[in-house]
Amino acid sequence: MTMQPVKNELMQRFELAVEGKVAILEYKEQDNNVLVFTRTYVPPELRGKDLAALLTRFALEDARKQEKKVVPQCSYTAMFMKRNKEFGELRAAEIGL
Repeated sequence: MTMQPVKNELMQRFELAVEGKVAILEYKEQDNNVLVFTRTYVPPELRGKDLAALLTRFALEDARKQEKKVVPQCSYTAMFMKRNKEFGELRAAEIGL
């Protein structure tokens, strides 16, 4: 089974559907160059399967492709970026939130 996250621009979130449930990473655009990752949620039934990591990696790669910076307002995203140094250059200053 291949799980592929998707970007739902209308809802301003990244989604990963698994077993009829949806894990999400919500964001808001601060301006044309910055995305604020506000919340990551994985339904209790799906926790412990690294879905949050898969979703966060996909969202950060999407930001990189768009040449946008990220404010990791969500504690999970902040920890993920700290542990995965390859995304360090994507981190934006948190001024002006």
